[in-house]
Amino acid sequence: MGTMLHRRMSGKWLKVVGLGFSLFVILALAAVVFDRVYPPPLPDQRQLSIEVADRDDKLLRVFATPEGRWRLTTDLALIDAEFLSLLIAYEDKRFYTHNGVDPRAMMRALWQIISNRRIVSGGSTITMQLARLLEPRPRRTLSAKVLQIVRAVQLERRLSKDEILKWYLTLAPYGGNLEGIRAASLSYFGVEPTALSLSQAALLVALPQSPESRRPDRHANAARLASLRVLRRAALNGQIDPGEIERVAARNLLVKRRPLPFAAAHISQRAIQNAPDRKRHKTTIRRSIQSRLEVVASDAAVRLGDKLSVAIVVADSRDGTILAQVGSAGFFEEGRSGWIDMSRAKRSPGSTLKPFIYGLALEEGLVLPETLISDRAADFSGYRPRNFDLSYQGDVSIRRALQLSLNVPAVRLLHAVGPARLTALLRDAGAGFIFPSAERPGLSIGLGGIGISLVDLVQAYTSFASTDGRAVVLSNGVDTVTGRPSRRPLLQNAARWHVSDILRGIGPPVASPNRELAYKTGTSYGYRDAWSIGYDGRYVIGVWIGRADNGAIPGLTGQGAAAPVLFEAFSRSGLSEIPFRPASVGAVRISRAQLPPSLKRFQTFEETFERKKSGESKPHIAFPPSGARLELSHASTGDFSPVIVKLQGGRPPFRWLANGELVDRPSRRRNWHWMPDGRGSARLAVIDASGQTAHVDVVID
Repeated sequence: MGTMLHRRMSGKWLKVVGLGFSLFVILALAAVVFDRVYPPPLPDQRQLSIEVADRDDKLLRVFATPEGRWRLTTDLALIDAEFLSLLIAYEDKRFYTHNGVDPRAMMRALWQIISNRRIVSGGSTITMQLARLLEPRPRRTLSAKVLQIVRAVQLERRLSKDEILKWYLTLAPYGGNLEGIRAASLSYFGVEPTALSLSQAALLVALPQSPESRRPDRHANAARLASLRVLRRAALNGQIDPGEIERVAARNLLVKRRPLPFAAAHISQRAIQNAPDRKRHKTTIRRSIQSRLEVVASDAAVRLGDKLSVAIVVADSRDGTILAQVGSAGFFEEGRSGWIDMSRAKRSPGSTLKPFIYGLALEEGLVLPETLISDRAADFSGYRPRNFDLSYQGDVSIRRALQLSLNVPAVRLLHAVGPARLTALLRDAGAGFIFPSAERPGLSIGLGGIGISLVDLVQAYTSFASTDGRAVVLSNGVDTVTGRPSRRPLLQNAARWHVSDILRGIGPPVASPNRELAYKTGTSYGYRDAWSIGYDGRYVIGVWIGRADNGAIPGLTGQGAAAPVLFEAFSRSGLSEIPFRPASVGAVRISRAQLPPSLKRFQTFEETFERKKSGESKPHIAFPPSGARLELSHASTGDFSPVIVKLQGGRPPFRWLANGELVDRPSRRRNWHWMPDGRGSARLAVIDASGQTAHVDVVID
């Protein structure tokens, strides 16, 4: 009886095999003809989500496809190797040897259906599953299966095995609107699928077979059982140790769906506006810094009040890369108009331009840090500036005037150097700015009477942190955020060093981290904008706080609101603290007692002009002071650097002498570059057009 039954089953099996093989041959031949007439749909990059990545290719933001799917591109080189091994073994172990259809798998599946009168396992290859994903059919019919087989053969003729696997892992369903291994891994586990745990890999292998009934965030037990089946198959194949199954089974599967990355929202929006057809945009942003500073901005906005927004920009002065650009305190914060990128909005900068005014005055030789300047009520042809607190300090040093951000001294200096010089400096910095309608550059620009954006202001400040005094063009990798600066330094090295030395002397706000920074604050007229720009030996961070609708916020100041955020941003950014560079050649601290008479007190332009007109002005060498010791040699070469000698007073042209010898032809310039010929004492002298002389004695070390 048993023998007869065995013979009947064997005969039945032979018939099934013969039928299946004949069907396979017929379908394969038909596919060749069908391939020319009815080519298959191929994967299309346009089906993918748009991705915005940071400088290290870490995701900043993902945009859903038009139909609302999260479908991220896949790179097999960045997929966990253990996951790929489990997938091939579980889904299609002869994937790399068949031509789209696995006859052995199909015969096995057909025999199981006949023997068990139900589907035990499928015979679909990964290529067939990709064909179904590319050309979905509402019902599983025999004709749909035949077409799927034909399409699989067609795909194998057009795509490599790696391309087929890549597109399967890009389009496979993982529950809800998640498609592809990357979207699933990021959403369920919060990580890229580069180094998955064994349990995570097993779950991601099992999910596409029944994505909705096995969703780990909704059906944890079903997901757990499915992943264990994957592991048992792997253990039978010798891929893993059987003990791993018990270890995974003993753990509870607790998975909660996470939102996909959403950082640098404003930059991401501009990226797709500028290149909507590009599927991947790479920025200069560093995700870790961006994420931390978005939290800093959000916390500050909540702390400071409703409707306030906060913008923060972090730039590297060495190459101009923007490491973080926070456009608002919250992109979806309707009350704060969070969708508006306030890092690019033109607003009044308050007192943040004062360091450039003082730098110009220092460069011109009009003042030194310990020079006294008058802080008293003044009238400049009808323009009467007042200090922020409506009081006056009397006579203060240049250093103290800048540190206290006094308005009247700043306007005195701007009046002396000219507003056009300041605007020319901003243009050389590549900073875009606007004037109030129908107005020309006037003294008010020194106190914020101009419109400039945070990114433009940060770019201008890179000139203080850079090695050569030039501003560097800022870039976030997706669009042009500022203008291109001049190739020449904005200020001479000595002037830059003196400004930074003064700003470093401003103490940190109360309860702020004790970090050495040179920084300046600003408050616009009517308490509409609070600013703070700071830098160390490399990095520049700018902070703006205000309302997007330009509304007034009583009591909002740069020192009280923006400066604490600046120090917090530096502290929480994770950036290393870069020391300031040593004093440049010709930059020395001189006490007021050592100053020459002409630099002990700043004189207005009108006063100087009247003295020149009456012939009372005598030439005076303002720098270097007599008795100064100058270290000008380079340690590596022993060569000397030139000394910049600055002259005040006198009538041009001037003749310069070193140790009694004429060393240059007559010139009208008041700055002379003298090259020492050795160490020791030297006397520098000048003779003006009226025959009056001045000299200083210096020592070259």
